[in-house]
Order: sequence, then C-alpha cells, then structure tokens
Amino acid sequence: MKAVAIIPARYASTRFPGKPLADICGRPMIQHVYSRVQQATLVSRTLVATDDTRIFQAVKAFGGEVVMTSPRHPSGTDRLAEVAASLSDELIVNVQGDEPLIHPTMIDEAIQLLLEEEHLQMGTLKNRLDSPEEVFNPAITKVVTDLHDYALYFSKGPIPYCRDEWGDLIRQTGFPTYLPPNVYRHIGLYVYRRDFLLHFTQLPPTPLEQVEKLEQLRALEHGYRIKVGTTRYTSIGVDTPEDLERVKRLMQQSSSAPPSLRAD
Repeated sequence: MKAVAIIPARYASTRFPGKPLADICGRPMIQHVYSRVQQATLVSRTLVATDDTRIFQAVKAFGGEVVMTSPRHPSGTDRLAEVAASLSDELIVNVQGDEPLIHPTMIDEAIQLLLEEEHLQMGTLKNRLDSPEEVFNPAITKVVTDLHDYALYFSKGPIPYCRDEWGDLIRQTGFPTYLPPNVYRHIGLYVYRRDFLLHFTQLPPTPLEQVEKLEQLRALEHGYRIKVGTTRYTSIGVDTPEDLERVKRLMQQSSSAPPSLRAD
C-alpha cells in the first residue's frame, strides 16, 4: 500500500507572505518540497493544495499536480481534509509546504508506521535535540512519548523538564548546560488514515490545543493515539526570511542535489 502526499500551501503568511514562491536557487520553494516528496518510495501521488492562484500557476508551470481549495480553512490540516474527501486512498500524508530540505526517507518512515500497525490512525516523527538552546527555544516543538513511542504530550516548552539537573543551574545562571538523552524535536510531518483525517478536522478544538497552539494535541485530548517514529534526519522549516537565507546557503554549498540534514 502506498500513500497520497498533499502539500498545503497558502500565500498569506503573517510572518512571511508569499513564502511558497520564495526563490531558492532559481526555483520556488514549493517546487523543492514537491520534488523531494516525489522521491519517497511509499508515495504514489503528490498534490499541492492551495487557495491562491499565484501558487496554483507556479505549480502548474513546473508540471506539478495542484488543487484549488477554499480560502476559509483555519489550518493546513483542514485544507488537506478538503482534498482528501475527494480521494479514495487510505493513507494521506501532510507535508508542510515550507520544508524544502525534507528528506524523502522521512516521509517513508512516517508512512511505514501506519503500514506496520493496521489500527493506528495517525503517525509522525521525532529526532533528538542536540543542545540546551534548542530545548529552551520556543520556536521548536518538543514531544515526549511512552515506552512504545506513542505521544504523551507536545509542547513549545522544555519537556521533559529535568528538575534535579536544571533547577539549580537555571536559578544560578539562567540557563542549563546539561542535556538529557530523551529530549526530542517533533517534526511536523503527519500520516493519517483518510477516514480519521476527515473525522479529526470535525472535532472541536481542545483546551491544551488552544493554550499551546498545537493542533496535534486535539487528537490526544480526544483520546486518540499518535505513534511517533524516530528518524536520524532533520529539516529546516522556513518561517522567516532569515530561515530562507539559511536554506539558500545550505543548498548553495551543495554542488549537485540539495543537502540531506542528519540529526545524528
């Protein structure tokens, strides 16, 4: 069984308007994402879902498949669900349109989670964080899992909090230097069973979701399990023009293909 990958892409970003069309080494960012998704061996079809004619035309120009969606969706997941409702495929992958360095293997790893567990409704990925600075960076979402790699919680805050190792250091210096072995970054790549995705987007927002501004908490608060696979790869989400310049530098340093970021 293979999956359909859908890349939600909107033009009206608050922090970085028009970022799916930002130029990276002569190609729009959405094309880099699209080409990387197509390299995943467990993806049978790749679609871009957008509400903007400029993005629609750009995808058409490089030969990609694109669908126009409603401009009223509150999130990329809702945009995804609109497209998934017209499909018959069982597995739907949500690949963020601002991940031009995503490694195709990461997509396959996430899909494999649902292939291995037939009753699993939703899967995603994590990798180890390398520094205390990353752990305490609110721009990085963290995840903690149980002994079987099911998500317990997601947060922008430092989780798990190492009370004995960090408490005195933070009181004395304001910042810890110790990093425990079980601190993980959540990678915003999701695989859903189609029927669950359609159900999930109809669920009401939940208290923790609204506090943390993390949509995946809605699934946990409603009692659904999320499997979190561990990957050795990482990526760079482009949220700001500064992120874009960092991605450009990495790509320019590669003489052939875009770089593959390793977390280990």
